[in-house]
Amino acid sequence: MEEKTVKWAILGPGKIAKKFVTGLKDVEGAELYAVASRSKERADAFAEEFNATKAYSSYEEMLKDEQVDVVYIATPHVFHFGNTLLCLEHKKAVLCEKPFAMDTEQVKKMIAMAREKKVFLMEALWTQFLPHFQYVMDLLKKEKYGKLKKIEADFGFHSPFNEEHRLYNKSLGGGSLLDIGIYPIFTALSALGIPERISAKAKMTTTEVDEECEMLFNYKNGAEAELHSTVGRETGTTATFYCEKAEIKMNSRFHEPTSVTISTEDGNETKDFNVTANGYNFEAAHVQEMLKHGRIESDQMTFEKSLQLIELLDKVRTKISLVY
Repeated sequence: MEEKTVKWAILGPGKIAKKFVTGLKDVEGAELYAVASRSKERADAFAEEFNATKAYSSYEEMLKDEQVDVVYIATPHVFHFGNTLLCLEHKKAVLCEKPFAMDTEQVKKMIAMAREKKVFLMEALWTQFLPHFQYVMDLLKKEKYGKLKKIEADFGFHSPFNEEHRLYNKSLGGGSLLDIGIYPIFTALSALGIPERISAKAKMTTTEVDEECEMLFNYKNGAEAELHSTVGRETGTTATFYCEKAEIKMNSRFHEPTSVTISTEDGNETKDFNVTANGYNFEAAHVQEMLKHGRIESDQMTFEKSLQLIELLDKVRTKISLVY
């Protein structure tokens, strides 16, 4: 029997949506079917550039289209909650960009509605599905190089200060923490679980969001994670795992497809994963697999993991007095 084509719809045709649909081209059985924007011009331009069948100037109109199987939400953080609930109300499966929402309460409501409506919902934390990331997490889980003692992970790039820009605009959920600090935190959560203690400090902008955030997570077993995010300067953007018998390093930029270097007493070995696509294909293929099996929740990027992640983000925000 021939596999059913999954018709994808894009809600919010911005920069990240362009990356996602580029990755979608490498997913078997995926079709970019529709796009919706509050601007008809933007929807039309996106549809033309990426060959989508339909372009809508209203989210509701797109969600009423019975052909739509799953919606990828790519709007700014502050809109994730409302956009997700709208999609779930219309019984549309949802892959929503990270951070899932602005706080734990919103995420709990999103998950509750997905369960109530029996509709698939997942946070689009694409790193979870990348081969190099899964490889390293497997090494750590099996303790191939002994116990994990420490993690150092950072993510930084330079974005000139502009109070209107999404990254610096408080009303759009700006700041380094929610945008990119989420990746080092997610990495620590994946490798070590929930920390016992969190300390954090931030450099704030005149728009009252964090330009830079430094975090230290301490764990019951004595392990620690030094995490850092900044939109004020370029950093190595690597993640290093210090185990008893080796250092395992996800090379730059660790959150996207990259190589892994393992350093032991015998020397260094770098493993390349030969990913030819842009990497967004892995999470999209996973969503299609879940839909095929009638799941409402991913077995990898679970509701529990998304809840733990937003709870950690909330705790760090409290520490640095970041209030939206």
